[in-house]
Amino acid sequence: MSSLPIDSLKSDFLHTIQSNHLVVEAETGSGKSTRLPLWASQSGRVLVVEPRRIACTSLAEFIASQLEEPLGEKVGYAIKLENQFSEDSEIVFVTPGVALRWFCENRLNEFQVIMIDEFHERRWDTDLLFAMLKKHDQHRLIVTSATMESEKLADYVEGKRLTSVGRNYAVDIQHRSSDSQQLPNSFKLEQRIKAEIEAAESEGDILVFLPGRKEIAQCQSALKHLDEYIVVPLHASVSDTQKQLALTQQTRRKIVLATNVAETSLTIPNITLVIDSGLERRTVQRNSRTTLVLTHISKASAKQRAGRAGRVSDGTCIRLYGRYAALEAVTPPQFQREELTEPMLVAASCGYQLEQLDWLDRIPEKSLISASQKLVLMEAIDEQGLATEHGKKLSQLPIDSLHADLVTRIKTRAVKEAMIDLTAALSVPASLYSLSTNEDAQDELKRIEPLGCDGTLLIDLVRGKKLPGVNVVGDAVKEARGLSNQMRELFELPQLSVASALNRSLLVETIASLHPELVFVRRDRRKDCLANGQLEINLGRHSRFADKSDAAIILDFHSLPGRGVKQTLNIASVTMPVSLGLIEKLELGEWRQGESIVEGDVALSQLELIYAGRVIAKKNVEAQGEYALKPMLNAVLSGERLPGLAESLTTQIEHWKLYVELGFSEIKDHEDITFEKWFLQQLVDLELESVEDLTLFTNEDFQFDGVPYWEYQDFAESYPFKLALAQLNLDVEYHTRKKLVYVVYESGLRKTPPKRWELPKWQGWRVQYKKASRILDVK
Repeated sequence: MSSLPIDSLKSDFLHTIQSNHLVVEAETGSGKSTRLPLWASQSGRVLVVEPRRIACTSLAEFIASQLEEPLGEKVGYAIKLENQFSEDSEIVFVTPGVALRWFCENRLNEFQVIMIDEFHERRWDTDLLFAMLKKHDQHRLIVTSATMESEKLADYVEGKRLTSVGRNYAVDIQHRSSDSQQLPNSFKLEQRIKAEIEAAESEGDILVFLPGRKEIAQCQSALKHLDEYIVVPLHASVSDTQKQLALTQQTRRKIVLATNVAETSLTIPNITLVIDSGLERRTVQRNSRTTLVLTHISKASAKQRAGRAGRVSDGTCIRLYGRYAALEAVTPPQFQREELTEPMLVAASCGYQLEQLDWLDRIPEKSLISASQKLVLMEAIDEQGLATEHGKKLSQLPIDSLHADLVTRIKTRAVKEAMIDLTAALSVPASLYSLSTNEDAQDELKRIEPLGCDGTLLIDLVRGKKLPGVNVVGDAVKEARGLSNQMRELFELPQLSVASALNRSLLVETIASLHPELVFVRRDRRKDCLANGQLEINLGRHSRFADKSDAAIILDFHSLPGRGVKQTLNIASVTMPVSLGLIEKLELGEWRQGESIVEGDVALSQLELIYAGRVIAKKNVEAQGEYALKPMLNAVLSGERLPGLAESLTTQIEHWKLYVELGFSEIKDHEDITFEKWFLQQLVDLELESVEDLTLFTNEDFQFDGVPYWEYQDFAESYPFKLALAQLNLDVEYHTRKKLVYVVYESGLRKTPPKRWELPKWQGWRVQYKKASRILDVK
């Protein structure tokens, strides 16, 4: 093996690991990800936790080749849907999800050493695994990173800190900006990168860091004219062929367009020029939702990216932002940026409560409460915060907890199969398809699938159906099919090749009944927006949701920052149209009493089913019992029954409120009292059932217990609500906190304002006259 900078630590490492946990700080290119597992294997079987699948497989392959051993024997790996290792493998690379699942099963008791690589990325799954391993205290722990607060981490784990110098070669850092403090931005990004590449004098390969697949595709298009280069993407969803192309030296020079997946662990040979956009897509909490935002990277990430240029020779890093741009020091932990539903469920399934574990950084209390409420509603955790049997089943599935809840609760076999296939498609990071721009193909797809149901389309693709106007992404579909077959086997269901026929109507009804919060209806005025009473979601520009459809189950959406600081824009990505009739059938929403009508001698109440602020259905019912209350109230308000009662008692109630506000009563609970509320309660107490029952009563039978009767006349005269002066009628408004009285013009021919002597005494009050927009002090 060739010499690497990390080799200088070997003696200290082997000595210290015998009795201490280790925190190893080493820069990019030092060899920590390949050397440390080999050294650690002298102390027992080693599990290496890598944050990304692509790093797991690549590192395992590299070390096996260095040892001249077949992959899967001495060195192996395990990732979602794929593994290549044996019980005799001395070193096993795994993703955090696999490590968490194994920890829940047997506390990783077949391993003696656990190495968590690239800890500085601060993913929730590695933070959680680390906290539980610390609590369990049965393994020797190694934590590595190129950039992190290693002293703080060493104190946390009560271990020893080792530091290695990283690169062998110098990297010349250059900045491209008009302002030394200019932050990274996406303005004409692909054109700026194109210009840098065309002007590059580097003889080696070029690595470009971009925030996501969208920008990678745009750059690929902008660089396609460069015949002397191989342009290859590198992100979490690339095919094995593309990954191999990116990670191996080619006969022609290559340009690797990568997300931050290339920041750590991966060895990309022959890179001598790095172009850093300074951008990444990161999740943050906005308005209690996890939102994906385009933002600038941290200083730690910038250092990581620059380091890729100095691994084989002196290199150059061109940063497309100012030298003194105000970047944050490190990327905030994922625990502080996202919802905690999944972490809480995983911890609960392992027998731990998040709030009882010892954390390197504080977890937001608000996020803990929100996650707990969601999991309790799903019956996934109990009152003690530990997983129920249902919750343990959910945590075993490598899918979103809500989708897992649906899969496990559905009883009908054919519907469960369909939900499994749909969930598998939703769980793949990449899209399974893109729509053709050919109009004839689009029309044919509409003819075959007129509802524009994304869910049906995804199920069809997972089941191998060919559809016109749909360009299939082969690797993504392959991953979805593998996950579907894995879950089908877990639930003892037939494999995809003999899948049961899809009953779409039964599927959407089942989903809606189990999770009604997934049902959204169109806004009356904003047709591209749907709501469920708690959340608004917009249809994407390329949505297939038909104009004629009024409601949908929304199974997946992504959130982006809106215009305001606290606004969040939610964009639907997977919709399944449903009828308004299904909402009525499942009794979602609330029946509210509307207008009262009389047909013959029968009083009827019109009921409206309201869901998310929209009227879904209407029906008339005979005004009896609770539905008779409103017709009785309306009869009194209109004067049809007990004439004058409403006006008289309304005045008494308003006087009572004023009486309390002036401090003449010790009672304080008065602000919500209205005649309507008070009278409805009287009807309930008297057990009246119809309008005709009111004929048995007179106005004197309804007495409001407010201002004492022996005081009322004097109080009403001192604080009237209406005044009749010469040719001037006034309404009176009292603002007790300001000690202010408004006398408001109501009618009359008088042009001049009232005089102070014409009004009640109102001692200590300021009096103002309001007419239209004018306000005058009354002297």
